[in-house]
Amino acid sequence: MNLIDLIDENGKCDKKIAHQYRNSYLTYSELVNKSDAIACYLIEKYGTDKTPIVVYGHKQHEMLICFLACVKSGHAYIPIDSSLPYERVKDIIESSNTKAIFSVGEFNCEINTELNDIEVINLKQIDKLCINYQGVKPDSRYKVKEEETYYIIYTSGSTGKPKGVQITLACLESFVKWGLQLININDDKSYVFMNQAPFSFDLSVMDLYLSLASGSTLFSIDKAMIANLRELFEQLKQSKINVWVSTPSFAEMCLVDNSFNRELLKEVETFLFCGEVLTNSCVNKLHERFSNSKVINLYGPTEATVAVTAVTITEEINETINPLPVGYVKEDCNIFIVDSEGKKVNEGEKGEIIIAGDSVSIGYYNNEEQTEKVFSKILLDNVEKRYYKTGDEGYLLDGMLHYCGRIDFQIKLNGFRIELEDIESNLRKVNLIKNAAVLPVMKDGKIQQLAAVVTLKEPSKEKEFKIGLAIKNDLKKFLPEYMIPRKIVIKDSLPMTVNGKVDRRGLMEEIK
Repeated sequence: MNLIDLIDENGKCDKKIAHQYRNSYLTYSELVNKSDAIACYLIEKYGTDKTPIVVYGHKQHEMLICFLACVKSGHAYIPIDSSLPYERVKDIIESSNTKAIFSVGEFNCEINTELNDIEVINLKQIDKLCINYQGVKPDSRYKVKEEETYYIIYTSGSTGKPKGVQITLACLESFVKWGLQLININDDKSYVFMNQAPFSFDLSVMDLYLSLASGSTLFSIDKAMIANLRELFEQLKQSKINVWVSTPSFAEMCLVDNSFNRELLKEVETFLFCGEVLTNSCVNKLHERFSNSKVINLYGPTEATVAVTAVTITEEINETINPLPVGYVKEDCNIFIVDSEGKKVNEGEKGEIIIAGDSVSIGYYNNEEQTEKVFSKILLDNVEKRYYKTGDEGYLLDGMLHYCGRIDFQIKLNGFRIELEDIESNLRKVNLIKNAAVLPVMKDGKIQQLAAVVTLKEPSKEKEFKIGLAIKNDLKKFLPEYMIPRKIVIKDSLPMTVNGKVDRRGLMEEIK
């Protein structure tokens, strides 16, 4: 039974809750029946055309319904969060060549006027389709097959344009099987998984599909709750969360308040962290406040389906290893550490992390040039496997992977993967700016914020603070909030190294 069938099987229970969002509940029965109905429409409309379909919104029930409708009708889905700016959404839609968009959230009217032949299906139309095709089952021959693309998540790209990572059903099933073993799900118990990340961010795949595959409840937290700690904690108290899934930064934000403890989350058993560095101090606080709960550290890029390594951070590990390891590789994958020439290094030596195995993506959608740069194939035990050059630096010691940061200009900030060159390309679109360099600002070995050092096209008499504010406001047209540098430094020129490149190391010393 594949993942799609497994979720359908859970739909036979009328009262089992699949998704809770604020005070609204979606049962598995509703999830299955409504996704069936919409899938029937898509099959009728598009037949065997497998062009990906965009699903636009935030944490609404209909996001899940439309995801499943897409894959049941043979289409990969592309999640786009409604918080993304106009230019970013436009870039993704243009790159995808989609023919249909499910507009669960309020769709930008500017984009609507530029869509031409793309069908935009709004919330009212989604409801109408569910009624018109009620009780009709889609032909199972159309659903996404094991080696076909199940979803495409767009990530930051060095050219200033996002890249679409294609994940197959087989990749996703490999992750789900491993993830459920990791948590050690008890079939006799009902679980609640927390969903913190937007569905357009690959961390959400962890909670979404581990939850749906195990017949659990997904409890979604939205951006409004995250901005209001009091409301967030009220929601958490009622949630009955067993499995916490988030970036470490989100947990650290909660830990600032002393009321974030066992009294608030009485039933939490497991904390799953991925997307950025988990610090020893964060784990120490979690162990103090949530004794008997497991803290699991995971590692993996979007291109390898969420995560490929994991380790439970015991008190002993937390006290003896700093920084913390990211764990042991899953059984159907291999990790190699190579030097700049691609040769394997000795145990304990640092190098680039290479991932090979069943979790690795088939490449970037409609982007052969970028795919060929980082994806290839390798023979492992006489079986051909895909591999991915992560651009991450790390080392293996006693079978465990240790992550040391990025080799190139890609960083993780608050769990979001960001290409610094992406921000730089978009900064240059701002009328005031001649050139720009974006740098991570570090504290205690962790990236705290981004700083942009810019040169202007024309001298200005305005104060640097006001110019910086104007630049940030203009940049919001092109980039999501998490990619906007917090600090803007204006210089007459950018310093160069002897080989003609921007002296980033020198700039970092200046902005400390």
